[in-house]
Formats: sequence, structure tokens, C-alpha cells
Amino acid sequence: MSVLSKVDPRRSLMAGTVWLIVALAASFSIAASLWVGSIARNDIVQQHMRRLALETDQLGTDLSQAVASRLDAVGAAGRALHSLTPAVFDDLQSAYPELEWIALADARGTVAAARNRGAGTLAAGSTVNGEAWFIHGLREPWIGAIESAADASAPAPQGNSPHFGQLAAPLRDAGGEVIGVVAAQLSWHWAPNHLPHLSEASDPKDAAQALILDRDGIIVVGPRELRGHLWEAVAESDAAGSAGPHFERLANGRILLVARAPVSAAFGSASPSWQVQLGEPSEHVYQRADALRQRIFLISLCLGAITALLGALGARHLTDRLKRLANSAAAVGRSDAARIDVPPGRDEVAQLGAAFARILDDLQRERSELLALSSDLERRVAVRTREVERLAEEARYAAVVRERLKIARDLHDTLAHSMMAMLSEVRLLRRLQAHDPGRLKEELARAEEVAHEGLIEARTAINQMRVNAVRDTGLGAALAKAFERFIDRTGLAGEFHADPEAARFGDERAETIFRMAEEALRNIESHAMARKVGVSLIAAGATHLELRIEDDGVGFDPQAPHPGHYGLVGLREQARLIGAELRIDSRRNEGTALWLSLRIAPEIL
Repeated sequence: MSVLSKVDPRRSLMAGTVWLIVALAASFSIAASLWVGSIARNDIVQQHMRRLALETDQLGTDLSQAVASRLDAVGAAGRALHSLTPAVFDDLQSAYPELEWIALADARGTVAAARNRGAGTLAAGSTVNGEAWFIHGLREPWIGAIESAADASAPAPQGNSPHFGQLAAPLRDAGGEVIGVVAAQLSWHWAPNHLPHLSEASDPKDAAQALILDRDGIIVVGPRELRGHLWEAVAESDAAGSAGPHFERLANGRILLVARAPVSAAFGSASPSWQVQLGEPSEHVYQRADALRQRIFLISLCLGAITALLGALGARHLTDRLKRLANSAAAVGRSDAARIDVPPGRDEVAQLGAAFARILDDLQRERSELLALSSDLERRVAVRTREVERLAEEARYAAVVRERLKIARDLHDTLAHSMMAMLSEVRLLRRLQAHDPGRLKEELARAEEVAHEGLIEARTAINQMRVNAVRDTGLGAALAKAFERFIDRTGLAGEFHADPEAARFGDERAETIFRMAEEALRNIESHAMARKVGVSLIAAGATHLELRIEDDGVGFDPQAPHPGHYGLVGLREQARLIGAELRIDSRRNEGTALWLSLRIAPEIL
């Protein structure tokens, strides 16, 4: 057996089983890997979202704590108004070096005291009632917008421009009335350690991008080209309105995972001033998840291949016994072995082998019985053959007898009538010779005519034996010609009628009916002394054919014996031969009617 035959499932059950196991293992492993990989991918993405949310919340909390601590320090300095001296500002700036300036303004917006460190120009006595920190600081603690040192009025320091933000808090008296505003401007160098994420890079691909947005969504901290611009991104449809981390699509088509956390000027503030935003590219988010899914897919395929291999080995072991049974059955079929080698055991293969062995034994026993029966049958066939040959010989003899009877009837119908007519003429001539010699010449002419007619009838009978007009033209046409000759010969008045369906009838029974009709017409010609004759051939329904021959002659008694005359006897014999019903009605001086009815198959008509 070739290699292709061994792996063709149409020729090997083991190959079919192995291919089935391989297909099932591959299908299940691929489906399982896709399912588990999808679950693992979603879990990794969710973990990534939770991690980003925690980092964002932590960053927001750290910034809130840093801002609140400095805002509290500035507010404490303002509440110590009775001891407020430049030394207090110096102590505050020493504790918080990031404070670029500190100022105290009364309720009318006039600066009562100020301390500058090169980044601001506030001076005592100046008016600040139009500044944002003063306007907001009269109502609540406030975190102002962040701007770069390059945009401030003071000269910018060397290197990258630091960012600046403003803090303000209302100053109240013992009764709770606002009597002024204390404010400070600080640089961004005080930010927590993980704020280097707020880098100057414009498109970080391997790390989260950190931004700080104000209340209106303006970027106040972040890459230089983004500062001062509105954050414009559209949330994905499945994350629209989500408060937690979600995906947003930028105008350039990039998708970021975004998480936000508020930064409040004071703990418990109802209106946060800033928002910390961490954004991470979607490809970075899915990178780890896709790698894990790919590893799961490869592992599942390896496990599926191992499973298919083990299944193939197991299938080969299980089908090996069935293969041996098939080879044993094939050897018995080729007559290379007499019996099937039944595998040991009690499993289905052993049961199948035992069943095959029993069937083979039964077939061999039946074959022996069939051989014996065949011999007996051959003997009986030989006996039956000899019997059939004997019956065939008898049938041939019976056919000869029937043909003799037919010839006898034909001779009776032709030569016998002619001879009887000639005999009558000879007797008449003998009487005339003795009593009336003058009429002898006339009767001799009559005798010659009778002899000539008998010769014509004999020749006609011989022609009918050689040529079958009924078979060639049908019963109706043959009867019409015979009736026409009868009318021409006798000079009687006649009427003939034949249905088209009945006229087509033309098997061997039609020949018998035709001869019976001729015999009836000869009897009318010889004995009836009729003036008128009628012949009709009709189809009665779809199953019977009827022949009627009537004359208005002298009639006779059909039941009376007629020694030496065989016309009526011949008619009845012929009717019985073809299975027809014959009835002859006649009375003295009332004419004669012959009626014949034959049952025929509908398709013959």
C-alpha cells in the first residue's frame, strides 16, 4: 500500500480516524486559544486601566497635598497680620524656596506688603484689584493659571523656562469678614518626583504623557507646543461619559487611553482648579495584551499538536486490531484462507470477527447445500426437458391434427359442395336420358358450369391457404369482398355494414370468423331460396365483436339432425376453437339469423 493510500481517509479507517482527531484537536485548540486569549487580553487591558487610574489618582493627590500645604502656609502668614513683617516673608521663602513672591492686599486691592525674588514686580502700595488672584482670592482658596517664566514680567532664568503658578487665599478677621487677600507665586520645581512625566517631549511613545488642565480644559502643564491650547479629543463610543480611564481619539487619528484626577486648592474644596491627565497610546496599552494573546495562541497550538499526535497513536493502536480483521476477511475473499482469524478479547472488534466467522461458516454450509440442490435440480431439469420434448411432440401432432381438420372443413366448404352439385346434375342427366332426351343437352351445359364453379372454388380455397387476405386487409375488408362476390354470383339483394373499429380486427381468430361467414353464405346460396341477405360486423363496446348474417329464406329447424351434412357441426366446432358464442335462430318460412359474439382485447379493435 502506497503512502497516499495510507493517509487517504477514503481507503483507510485509521487514516480517517487520525484526520478526525487532528481536525478536532486543531479546531478546539484554535477556538480555546482565541477565547482564552481574548479574555486574557481584556484582563490585561483592564489591569492597565486600573494601574493608570491609580497613578493618575496618586499624582492628583500628591499635587493636591503639595498645593494645599503651601496654600495653608501662605494663609497662616496672612492670619498673623499683627506680626507681619518682612522677616515673616523671609522665613516663609526660606521654608518654601519655590515661592517667587509673596504679597498681602487689603479688601480694596492695595498691596500692603510684598516680597519679591526676581520673578515678580509687586511693590507695596500698588493696586491689584484687577488681578485674577485677587478677584478669586476674595471668595475662596485659589490656584491660578500656570505660565512660563518667558511670559512673566521678570527676566527668565537660564535653561528651560520654569513654570509658575499663583496661590491666593482670603484673609478674614475674628468675625469672619474678608479683610484682604494673601497671595504667592511659585515655580514648578517643587513638583513631586514622578512629575518628570510632564516632559518637554512632543510625542512620547513608550511612556504615559502627563498633562495638567485648568477648569476650562486648557493645557497649563505639558509639552511646550501644547501649553495654552484646549485639549480636543473625542471619547470612543463605548466610553462616552465614562468617569474612569477610557479611550479618546485625537484630531490626527491617534487613540489614547486617558485618565484624569482633580487637583484642589484645599482638601474638601467643591470646585477643583486643575486636573491631572495621564494619556497612553493605545498601541502601547495593547502591546502587552497582544503579546500575551499570541503566546496563548502558540501554546494552544502546541498543545493541540501534541494532543493530535497522542490521539493518532492511540487511534492507530485501537484500529490495528480492526485492520488485522479486515486483512483476514480479505484473504478469505481471495480464497487465500479458509477461515477468518478472530481477534482475541471481548470488545467490539472481537465480536465483529466472531460474527463474520459465523456468517462465513453459514455461507459455506449453505454453499454445500446449494451444490447438492443444484445437482438434484439439474437431474430434475433433464427429466423435465424430456417431458417437455414429449409434450412438444404431442403438440406438433395436435397441430397437424388441427390442420387436417381445417383442411377437411375447407374441402367440405368447397369441393364437397361442388361435388354434391355435380352429383345432382349427373343423376338428373341419367333420368333425362331415360325419360326426356331432349333436355339432355341443356343439362350437360349446366353440369359443365357447375364443374367450372367447383374448380374456381377449389382454386380460391388453395389461394386462401397460401395468402391470408384477412391478416393483410382486416376482417371487414375481407368480408366485404366475399359478400360482393356472393351478390354477383347469386343476384340477390344484399346489405353489408362494418364498424371501422371492428373492420380492423385481423388476428387468427378473424380467419376463423371469415371462414364461418363464407360457410353461412354458401348455405344461404344452396338451401335458403332467399331474396335478400344482410351482413353486419360491429364492435359491441370496447370488449366484444359481433357478426350477424340474416336472410328471408325458407328457414329450417337448427335442432333437427342432418345426417351426411357437416356445415352446422363445423360452424359450432370453429366457434368453440376461438372461444366465441354462436347462436342460430330459424323457423320454417321465417328466414334464418346467425349471431356470433367474440370477446377481444380493447387494443385489438
